[in-house]
Amino acid sequence: MSIKNVAKKIFIIESIQIENLSKNLTNDFENTIKDILDSKGKLIISGMGKSGLIGTKLAATFASTGTPSFFLHPAEAYHGDLGMIEKNDIVLLLSNSGETDEVLKIIPFLKRQDNIIISITGNPFSTLAKNSNYHLNVHVEEEGCPLNLAPMSSTTAMLVMGDAIAAALMQVRDFKDQDFAKFHPGGSLGRRLLTKVEDVMSINNLPICSIKDNIKDITKTMSNSKFGLVVVMSDKNIKGIITDGDIRRAMEDENKFFSFSASELMTQKPKTINHDAKLTEVQALMTNTKINSVLVTKDKMLVGIIQIYDLGL
Repeated sequence: MSIKNVAKKIFIIESIQIENLSKNLTNDFENTIKDILDSKGKLIISGMGKSGLIGTKLAATFASTGTPSFFLHPAEAYHGDLGMIEKNDIVLLLSNSGETDEVLKIIPFLKRQDNIIISITGNPFSTLAKNSNYHLNVHVEEEGCPLNLAPMSSTTAMLVMGDAIAAALMQVRDFKDQDFAKFHPGGSLGRRLLTKVEDVMSINNLPICSIKDNIKDITKTMSNSKFGLVVVMSDKNIKGIITDGDIRRAMEDENKFFSFSASELMTQKPKTINHDAKLTEVQALMTNTKINSVLVTKDKMLVGIIQIYDLGL
């Protein structure tokens, strides 16, 4: 089997196992969501080995999407860190077998403290599943591992189930992009979420022509600017836009080229966006319409131009 075919086989195996997860969903999933929403405490996640690595990722996902959460190593918990778990906290325990010793050892403490226990395992008849308030079944029929030994499909399934919990919580809470931005102020993502169009748009030396300008005037205006376009205006109203592409296409008609006016070359009703829109909004507009420049307006008046490189992509 070729190297590429090995990869393709893994993709197929794991995608099938993930698709099958929906068949194992029970009311425990909905009850999990309801209890987390009603909780006044944190969502604490714990697991050993590879399940622990998945738990670390999930804790970060929950924390960044509106659910206070952190990962607690079960061995460290058993040796003194159980004090991190308060009575109002909900504990999510991860173990594919449901028989991981380090995880099972902390259950008596959780029961004495009356914490709600949610487990994600591949065995609904396991000790962990039986000692949980709610169990989420991530059983897989086949690992991606060629030897069917190393956890591949099972860890992917565990991750997807955790992501499903996070997504459901976001949906019910009506978690918006501005909420997401509160937890992601840094980097390009935070910049696009928090920054408004007016903060980065160009406002100086905007390339503007009148609707009656000829091709010579239009070309000169465009050449003197960095935008690769000219905005056609009439009585302070935006009438259209002419791009360098429009000029090149006009050149194909050699006999008429020098007689073209702005009204003949322009694209009417160009794409615009309000000055106080977020960068994510203008990014979506550019992506959906496959354009690199958008006119910025305030009270329907032209106040700037924003281009794709202004987004910091």
